Amino acid sequence: MYHQGIFSNKTAYAFYRLLLPVLLVLLFCSGCGKKQEAYVSASTTIRDNTPVCLVPSADGITTLSNDYVDIDTSHTEEGYLMVDYKGSCPKVKLQIVGPDYMTYTYDLVSTGYDVFPLSAGDGTYQLGVYENIQDSQYATVFAQEISVTLTNPYGPFLYPNQYVKFDASNQIVATAKELAAPAHDDLEVISFVYNYVTTNITYDYEKAATVQSGYVPNADEILSLKKGICLDYASMMAGMLRSQQIPTRLEVGYAGDAYHAWISTYVENQGWINGIIQFDGQSWSLMDPTFAANAGDKELKSFIGDGSNYVTKYIY
Repeated sequence: MYHQGIFSNKTAYAFYRLLLPVLLVLLFCSGCGKKQEAYVSASTTIRDNTPVCLVPSADGITTLSNDYVDIDTSHTEEGYLMVDYKGSCPKVKLQIVGPDYMTYTYDLVSTGYDVFPLSAGDGTYQLGVYENIQDSQYATVFAQEISVTLTNPYGPFLYPNQYVKFDASNQIVATAKELAAPAHDDLEVISFVYNYVTTNITYDYEKAATVQSGYVPNADEILSLKKGICLDYASMMAGMLRSQQIPTRLEVGYAGDAYHAWISTYVENQGWINGIIQFDGQSWSLMDPTFAANAGDKELKSFIGDGSNYVTKYIY
């Protein structure tokens, strides 16, 4: 009845399952991906690598609520809202429809406030909370429109949220700080983080074949296990880069017929670098962290092409 978000589109998941055996052959035949030539900054000044982990706040300045849910909209200008489900239904969905008319659907649980990005920018957002009645049927328990004007256009991509969870206590933040220590600029940080993740994290095929709708990554767990699926790669890199004050979008959509996740970053004087890329001193090329970690350059390029093979549906 409702779109379920990550891995919930049955058609997309069917495509993914059909494509998996082909990818397994491709990736195992190619072996581990080689480390690409890193971007080298022209600057001689070391960049400040002090982590900055923005902390979302539900401080009750402005709220929307009823018997089922509390929604704190105190900081929508920073690009997020916070939701606390107060009921007892085990299957509850939050839907956010922004000015781009894309419907984002999230799972809600009764464990306090969770953070959700307003990734479509300025405009009117429609909020809805739905409790499961039976099977795929849901009943509306909350509906409201809000108007959003961002004072920080990069806020949605610097704060943590349900799919990109991190705070100052996380190991991925400490690792990002260490990796960024020798960097002269943001592009070097991106290069160092990218090479670390794609060298140290391997693809988890069993998890990819069994992952359930509503799966939410735990980046520290992925760092510890040293394996994950595409959403794990993207979430981990997004959290590491956001903690270094580099706006980063976790993007979900299609790479060909495969349902997939990747990241894009914002770099001063360059703008948004879509699909995250590799700079060779003259030009940019697509640099997806999942396939870069598991496929050789030739096979990677044949699968994703020049980036036109990527179609973004959701941005977190």
